[in-house]
Amino acid sequence: MASDSPPPTRALAFGRAARAYAAHRPRYPAAAFETVEEFSGRPLAGARVADVGTGTGIAARALHERGATVVGVEPGAEMAAQFRSELPGIPLVRGDGNRLPLADASLDLITYAQSWHWTDPALAVPSAVRVLRPGGALALMWNDPDPSVPWVADQRTRIEKWFGPGCFISDVDTPAGLSWRKRTLRWSRRITVDFHLAKLATHSAVIVLGESEASAFLAAERAHLARHFPDGWMDEPYVTTVTVTLRP
Repeated sequence: MASDSPPPTRALAFGRAARAYAAHRPRYPAAAFETVEEFSGRPLAGARVADVGTGTGIAARALHERGATVVGVEPGAEMAAQFRSELPGIPLVRGDGNRLPLADASLDLITYAQSWHWTDPALAVPSAVRVLRPGGALALMWNDPDPSVPWVADQRTRIEKWFGPGCFISDVDTPAGLSWRKRTLRWSRRITVDFHLAKLATHSAVIVLGESEASAFLAAERAHLARHFPDGWMDEPYVTTVTVTLRP
C-alpha cells in the first residue's frame, strides 16, 4: 500500500460495519503483546497507554486485560459507539492519530493496532512523540493474511483483480528517522467459511463497494473457497507484525 494516507471515505467507512467488525475481525496473539513489552522495556501492567484508531477496541481490550491503564482514541462515531458498548469501563476520546487529543508527556505507550496506515506519518509521528514521556514507546501492529499459505495467495490474487494491489494488506513502511525493532508472528484461528466471508465484508474496500457489488464479490469468493474447504471449516492463517520505537 502506498505511504500516502487513504481517502477519508475509506478510513471512516468502517462505521457502517461496526458490529460485524467487533464480531469477526481477528484478535492479536498473546505473543504480540509480549513483544511490545520486550521491545519497550517495561510490562504492560501499570502502563499508561493510548490505543489510537482503536475502532471497536480489539487491542484496547487486550491491553486492559494485561493490566494497562488504557484510553481509546477513535475518529469514527459508529466505531466509537461500538467501543463504548463493548468496553464501557475503558475511557474513549474522539480524535485521530494525526492530532492526538492527549496531554504532553502523559503516556508510557501508544499503540496503533491496524490503524497506522490511515495516518499521515509526517503528522502522526510528532504527535506521538509529544504525548509520550521520555523513553516511552510507539508500537504499530497489524494482522494480515499469511501469503505463504497457497489458498491465501490465490485469494489475494483474486482480491487484487477486484480491488487493486495491496488493498487488503495494511502493513506499510515504518517512518524514516526512527530506530525500529520489528517481529513477525504466524498463527491461525479455526473458523467457518461463513465467518471468514463475514470478516472479509468488514474491510473498507468491500464496504464502499455498495451492497450489490459486495454481495457479488462475496458470492464469487464463497464458490472458490468451497473447493478448498468442502466441509465449511478452515484454518485462517495470519502474520502479525509488531514494530516498536522508543522516544529519546
